[in-house]
Amino acid sequence: MVVRDGAQPRVAVVGTGLIGGSVLLRLHAAGWDVTGWDPDEATRRRARLAGVPTAERLADAVADRDLVFLGGPLPTLPATLVEVAAATGEDCLLTDVGSTKAELAALAAARGLTHRFVPGHPMAGTDRAGLVAASPELFAGAAWVLCPAPDGLTAFRRLAAVVTDVFAARVVPMAADRHDAVVALASHVPHLLAGALAGAAERSSLRDAVLTLAAGSFRDGTRVAGTPAGRTANMLRGNREQVLAALAEVTAVLDELAGALRTGDGELLTARYAEAAAARRALTGRPYREQLRSFPVGGRGDELAWLYGVGAAGGHLTGCWVDGAVVAYTAQLPQAD
Repeated sequence: MVVRDGAQPRVAVVGTGLIGGSVLLRLHAAGWDVTGWDPDEATRRRARLAGVPTAERLADAVADRDLVFLGGPLPTLPATLVEVAAATGEDCLLTDVGSTKAELAALAAARGLTHRFVPGHPMAGTDRAGLVAASPELFAGAAWVLCPAPDGLTAFRRLAAVVTDVFAARVVPMAADRHDAVVALASHVPHLLAGALAGAAERSSLRDAVLTLAAGSFRDGTRVAGTPAGRTANMLRGNREQVLAALAEVTAVLDELAGALRTGDGELLTARYAEAAAARRALTGRPYREQLRSFPVGGRGDELAWLYGVGAAGGHLTGCWVDGAVVAYTAQLPQAD
């Protein structure tokens, strides 16, 4: 746990929409000293009505803080990072909650911020937006990606402890570029597919009948199409090359399924759907094994390589603590199918 002279850290949340607002509400519910800021005055007023302190100016919100979470629309995060970094001290830990990581990680490296900025992405959300949709329990049990740099392990350890202890989330350590490749297939392409299916229904001459008969498969497959359009567009554009590469993989499978259907190859169709079902079952039924690892606090290479390996293997961290000159982790690694 992060401490400040024996007390909890002072935290700020910049940008209090769905994700940032949920961070703000969770920290407030946990009794932390937290202040929010949002460029929208009505959002600031709504937070205050909920009993959460907010500042009128960004600089006032982050002044003398130990930890700052950066939220807001994806295109605004680079400028927000630069502004907040300039307004905070060298000991202030910074992280973000955006859905792409490589661009912001590169900016942090260029600005010399990797020792105190840890790119982050909580994999949670709804198809609603804004502080009105925020929930202090949004992240419980969710995967929360953190992308440590070689010189940012101290910051990573501090933040990992907060994410596991306060938010009850599963920390997935990854390199920033690896994260963007993974979420392209896990999160971003599903938004494309949902938009395509819902869009085809909207354009269909049979639209009203289709919507009348739409059952669970259509509702599940189009759920994220209800996400605010601007937010989805920002996410897709922010990870364009990785999304297009992942979309090509999905298109190849669709072409194979279409080809089997065209030729009436029931055996191939059955085999491909059995393959798909295995991935679907693994979403909830995959067993994990616990692994405990420790490293010297002053080390870098071995610890970072192990952390990246945990994330690449589909694992996550459930605990991180520093005891003297040693940092220890509890990891959960998926067992072979």
